[in-house]
Amino acid sequence: MPERDEVTFLSLSAASKLLGVHSTTLRRWADEGSVPVYITPGGHRRFARHDIETLARRTSLTSRAFGSELATRTSAQTRSEIAAAPHSHRAWLTRIPEADREAWRRIGQQLMGVVLHYINNPHDDEELLREARRIGGEYGTLALRAGMPLTAALEAALFFRDTLVDSAMQLSEETRPRNEDRARLLRRISQVANEVHLAVAQSYQ
Repeated sequence: MPERDEVTFLSLSAASKLLGVHSTTLRRWADEGSVPVYITPGGHRRFARHDIETLARRTSLTSRAFGSELATRTSAQTRSEIAAAPHSHRAWLTRIPEADREAWRRIGQQLMGVVLHYINNPHDDEELLREARRIGGEYGTLALRAGMPLTAALEAALFFRDTLVDSAMQLSEETRPRNEDRARLLRRISQVANEVHLAVAQSYQ
């Protein structure tokens, strides 16, 4: 990186224009820690031009925007649907012991991480799919320990997949997804979900 006195800092607006993304998207990346940011004493975000130019060269910005919004939407939709749906409509919810709920949340977070990496890193397919299978196996083991029948365990996995797909279909105009980009996103979500479902089923054999 250039010496400190040579660094050129950009405003949020200028950095967003250089990357070709909406300012709210770059703000979210900065707040998530995905992009280095300097906060002025007045509370304004400033970005080193070097960091922004490196990011533009290294990353598929469309995929990054997809991933950021997908994670936000999926988390919100999952909480909303679980709160709104009677437990009788989601039998797997009633079978998760209170003591295991943190482990289930952790697995969900790990799986979301794999999905986001899989969207953004097309060259690490096999490694990420192996990780999805590992997570699916851990999930299947927890489901067995909770006394879930296979149908209930798969229902929970399908709920996560369906929520991801619904969120992907509702991506806002902020990301300006083209039809082919959206189709690729849905295809890669399905590939990860398939590995999880197979691993869950294998846990019951």
